[in-house]
Amino acid sequence: MESDILCQRDGAIATVTLFNPDKLNALNARMWSRLREAMRELADDDSLRGVILRGEGAAFAAGGDLEEFRTARADVDSALAYHEAVGEALAAIESCPHPTIAAILGPCVGGGLEIACACDLRIAGEGAKFGAPIMKLGFSMYPGELAGLLRLAGSALAKEILLEGRLLSATEALAKGLLTRVVADDALMAEAQATAGRIAAGAPLVARWHKQWIARLLDGRPLTLEEKRASFAFLDSADYAEGLAAFLEKQPPRFIGR
Repeated sequence: MESDILCQRDGAIATVTLFNPDKLNALNARMWSRLREAMRELADDDSLRGVILRGEGAAFAAGGDLEEFRTARADVDSALAYHEAVGEALAAIESCPHPTIAAILGPCVGGGLEIACACDLRIAGEGAKFGAPIMKLGFSMYPGELAGLLRLAGSALAKEILLEGRLLSATEALAKGLLTRVVADDALMAEAQATAGRIAAGAPLVARWHKQWIARLLDGRPLTLEEKRASFAFLDSADYAEGLAAFLEKQPPRFIGR
């Protein structure tokens, strides 16, 4: 089977798999394009409550497919087009209204690290490795891709990763704030699915609003009065009425996403 981005659905949770096992799931141009398309399609599916992103087998993604770089990035114009497409795929993950979880085994390097940084939560197996040793290959990270790492990691850790070029263990990545949690490798997918289940048990509109407001607050601009009023849109939702009623009646809520 050729390299691809695979999608499958289990109830309200979708799983997106980076599939290029012969190259530790390194992403080529076609995969970046397919990833963008897949995430945009999932974003439009209001019946979803979460998305898990994973790699095939025992690797998340070992970066970009270096074999195509000599042709795909032969000059400035082609390199710009290539990396703008990568940036669009990352933006599609970051802007997805549904909560996203990166389930990380093995190498999570370069483009793989960028994908993980674009997700809302990052759960790693204890054997995972993180970094972007591209200084050893003689090229720098495109600013449109670096932005996601910088937002998540901060300048100090971003500089450490890019200037030293060493790989961080899962334990070190967790300690430095790059990860949500670390579990045993063989428990990774069970933990990712359990995490998605906890998210799916909540009101889906609330998850989307929390993502929206966190992104808005991070841009640094003061909220307008209209935005402050808009933050109470939940008052008119059926799920708010259901949540309060279920709490008072000591029953589990049954949210419908409206």
